[in-house]
Amino acid sequence: MTRAVKENDPQTNLSVNIGGLLLKNPVMTASGTFGYGEEYAPYVDINRLGAVIVKGVSLHPRRGNPPPRIMETACGMLNAIGLQNPGVHVFVRDKLPFLKQFDVAVVVNIFGETVDEYKRIAEILNRTEGVHALEVNISCPNVEKGGMSFGADPKAAFEVTRGVKGATHLPVMVKLTPNVTDIGEIAETVQAAGADVISLINTIAGMSVDVENRKPNLQRVTGGLSGPAIKPVALRMVREVTKRVSVPVVGVGGITNASDALEFLIVGARAIQVGSANFVNPRATMDILEGIEEYMVRHRIRDIQALIGTLNEGEDIC
Repeated sequence: MTRAVKENDPQTNLSVNIGGLLLKNPVMTASGTFGYGEEYAPYVDINRLGAVIVKGVSLHPRRGNPPPRIMETACGMLNAIGLQNPGVHVFVRDKLPFLKQFDVAVVVNIFGETVDEYKRIAEILNRTEGVHALEVNISCPNVEKGGMSFGADPKAAFEVTRGVKGATHLPVMVKLTPNVTDIGEIAETVQAAGADVISLINTIAGMSVDVENRKPNLQRVTGGLSGPAIKPVALRMVREVTKRVSVPVVGVGGITNASDALEFLIVGARAIQVGSANFVNPRATMDILEGIEEYMVRHRIRDIQALIGTLNEGEDIC
């Protein structure tokens, strides 16, 4: 185990183990929607969270894409932020100290344009106190392969996962892109490469058009769709992946309330991440955690393990 967990209310045990990372409860924040924790501290008791997954970190600083880079859509939003961040060295020096004050697991989302960049970031964070796990974003373009996403190419997904695993002793969670034909194949591939945990889904590629001016609403034309609109897709993919791999799966995509979170747990996710809901309701994570606790009490479920993966399925209908 990489960290200790405080005892929960004796009436309900919410603690979960995901790939050797022991969490006090299954509620995590999704990368890119919770900043580095400090932004939400006035609204959320960070000590109550299962984990904080920080905004994506690269080897060098990135300015991100030019605006406009966010667009509201029906039941969601498109973003083309471009992974703006100050780089791993500034993160370690200026951002991480705030989170080290709290009794919460800190998971650092990392990304790069080459396998070597992923490995170098992992090596730096591996020797950094206060980092409990890594989440590997494989939705990024692989510049060595002409810009194809690491996550869309099984071989590239394998290489980056194996590279990160070889550079750290920390638990490694690989975040899958939904923009593929067979997400189960990618999940099996990263498991074979050594992933300790798999999280899914990242955003779905989409776009929006200003019909009056006949121009894209985003400067970069396309962006990533998130929010409630993608939950049914995310839930279906999480169910599929839990059937294809043996490592723990973390569900993310459109979770806005406790009922949403419970759906992911029931289909087999061991934990969940709350993303775009944080923008609408800064206390979304707290409301979801309290809702899960209330559900367990109401259904007389003493241990969350007795809930995970309990979907009562009929036969699939084509």
